[in-house]
Amino acid sequence: MNMTGEERIAAPRDAVWAALNDPAVLKGCIPGCTRLEWTSPTTLDAVVTVKFGFMSMAFSGVITLSNMNPPESYTISGEGKGGLAGYAKGGADVRLVEDGEETILHYAIVADVSGKIASLGSKLVQSGANRIASRFFSDFTAAANAKAAAA
Repeated sequence: MNMTGEERIAAPRDAVWAALNDPAVLKGCIPGCTRLEWTSPTTLDAVVTVKFGFMSMAFSGVITLSNMNPPESYTISGEGKGGLAGYAKGGADVRLVEDGEETILHYAIVADVSGKIASLGSKLVQSGANRIASRFFSDFTAAANAKAAAA
């Protein structure tokens, strides 16, 4: 499953970068996230409950940041295990471009799932992933704007 896109955020790039690296901000923006904690300067532990159709599945896993080029870009890689629900693995290349007082966040996501979650079918999984991404970016844009306004 692949997704690409961009989001315009009415905040300076430094503020958006800070929000992208703040576990409290991200935890509040990732639907179903109950835990997101740094375990090293580039690694976070995460627990996320995801709903796809009639199924609700909890995944615990690790998120790693690489190719760091502050405040312009990085790569996020993650994998999570959901027991009988299956396994999810993926990554995203994130790039921030200044546009006056605003920032354009470009992203390219690649993800793969297995187990019960994969048995739901690619259209349902893609639809759920699109819904989760849409909610994340809506919440993240609001959080980044609020963080910039408070600075």
